[in-house]
Amino acid sequence: MKVTPTGLSEVLLLEPRVFGDARGFFFESWNEREFERRGIRARFVQDNHSRSGRGVVRGLHYQIRQPQGKLIRVVAGEIFDVAVDIRRSSPTFGRWEGVRLNAESYKMLWIPAGFAHGFCVLSELAEVLYKATDYYAPEHERCILWNDPELHIDWPLPGGAPALSAKDAAGTRLRDAEAFQ
Repeated sequence: MKVTPTGLSEVLLLEPRVFGDARGFFFESWNEREFERRGIRARFVQDNHSRSGRGVVRGLHYQIRQPQGKLIRVVAGEIFDVAVDIRRSSPTFGRWEGVRLNAESYKMLWIPAGFAHGFCVLSELAEVLYKATDYYAPEHERCILWNDPELHIDWPLPGGAPALSAKDAAGTRLRDAEAFQ
């Protein structure tokens, strides 16, 4: 597996070894021993699968208690995936990293706990799978406004304004959000 650091040192772009031939392909999307060799120590307790249409923005989500590390991959279509450092004591607090992920590249993004996560869909449809290191806890979930002017996230939105859930449209600016110390 090839590991490429991003602008946020703990957020990693992962490229698994893919074995393909005329029949199709095979790759390991998770191997605890291999990931630990790369410095990723995670115990996953939940798998999530979302399907969204072009122009949908999901996020920026995090949990103030039961924070989740996430291993994200796309199995259909393409997304622009974003991680925002929301650890107030971090030297990279308030910085974000965005990466294009698509089904053809097999690349995955590791986002540890302490980061808000979101994505926008660039293709007609996208299906995203992600493993989480803690359980979803709606009472602890928070949302940072996807277009917080202080974050300056350069969302490559196809066709203008995004499709948002009511929760995402009502997100909080990072400066007012409950963040990690």
